[in-house]
Amino acid sequence: MFDPFGDFETKGYLQNYEGVKDFKELKVLEHTFFEANLEDALDYLGRIKAPLEYKHFLHVHQILFCDFYPWAGKDRHQLGVANLVDKGNVQFEEAQRAQQAVEWGLSIGNDPTKMTAKPGVVMGIFAWGHPFLEGNGRTMLVVHTELCARANFSIDWPNSTKNDYLQKLTDELRTPDKGALDSYLKPLMQKLPARKYWVEQIKSIPGIDGANTEDDNMSYASDDPLARKRYEEASELRKRSLDI
Repeated sequence: MFDPFGDFETKGYLQNYEGVKDFKELKVLEHTFFEANLEDALDYLGRIKAPLEYKHFLHVHQILFCDFYPWAGKDRHQLGVANLVDKGNVQFEEAQRAQQAVEWGLSIGNDPTKMTAKPGVVMGIFAWGHPFLEGNGRTMLVVHTELCARANFSIDWPNSTKNDYLQKLTDELRTPDKGALDSYLKPLMQKLPARKYWVEQIKSIPGIDGANTEDDNMSYASDDPLARKRYEEASELRKRSLDI
């Protein structure tokens, strides 16, 4: 069980307001709040005329999950927990560099030409940043949707396949900017639909409700020597891929 605060028994999973401990029940409630707040999050981004910044990324998370998690809108570094996080065999950025990673993705995504050319790279960078304890995928999906719209296209997510997408995302995380996720998303690029259809489009994405997610697939946090070694190996592989 992912328990970075060390209070699962008294406050439930990640201190959720309901004190829920059962993982399947938690995922249902979590997604219920996400769907209830999705339109507000999209409307919030739609009102921003300037380039998106990290503070906007944080606020989207707050809008989506503030009714369920008291720490919604705060990243791992701000909370001072879960410095190193991995999920299965996938490693994410360390907490103190999560903001830098997301800002890197935003710097590409805010340029319509670059966003059109590299929608998978942007999504992969957001995923590598992994700033939040929970809700990263849905937050970055909402932000990514707005960035696509600013570049005058959308991703036909309802016709994507969850397992295929996750495999390509995993490949993108390990070796970024080599076309892994771009090659998957580009055939799904389509004409931008009217904004009023965005909510239902996102809700219909296969697997977004997390109903089939098992507890043992959740992220685990550690800062022991083994975790540090895994993180450094993943970071080095990414640097070689980016020729840094």
